[in-house]
Amino acid sequence: MNAASFSSLSADHQRLQALVGAWRGEEQVAATQWTDEGMATSDVLAEAEFGGQFVVQRYRQRRDGTISFGAHSVFGFDQQNSLVTMHQFDSMGIVPASPSTGGWNGSTLVLVRSSPRGSARVTYSFDTDDDYRMRLEFQPAGSDIWQDMVSGVYKRVSPSSINGF
Repeated sequence: MNAASFSSLSADHQRLQALVGAWRGEEQVAATQWTDEGMATSDVLAEAEFGGQFVVQRYRQRRDGTISFGAHSVFGFDQQNSLVTMHQFDSMGIVPASPSTGGWNGSTLVLVRSSPRGSARVTYSFDTDDDYRMRLEFQPAGSDIWQDMVSGVYKRVSPSSINGF
């Protein structure tokens, strides 16, 4: 996206551009009903679409040299409700009934989605333009305790491309 089209975006859409780029991460995966505890690496490629109105992110997690999880997310900003949105589809195959929603607190973006199974909360904390931390938590239905699922540190590989995608 050129500088002229970027400057025409709302401030809220401009903030989403922090996600854009190619990233590589080291992750700690917690033991859950879906997977065993352990370490993983991940590749994340996020690109601005439709003049920066949306950011499309592809995520691949590898454990023991094999792709263990993948996700495709679309981030946007709902101006009517002043919320960041994230529609995510992943290799588990569960179609979400609604997007995750939330907002920024300084350099941290927090998004939450609820379903009959419980709630998922993902937090992106941008330490610099070239690295961020992500934490995914789950709260089972009927519980008030958030359980860690995945946390990681991601470093920028390049502004917009990565091998393997």
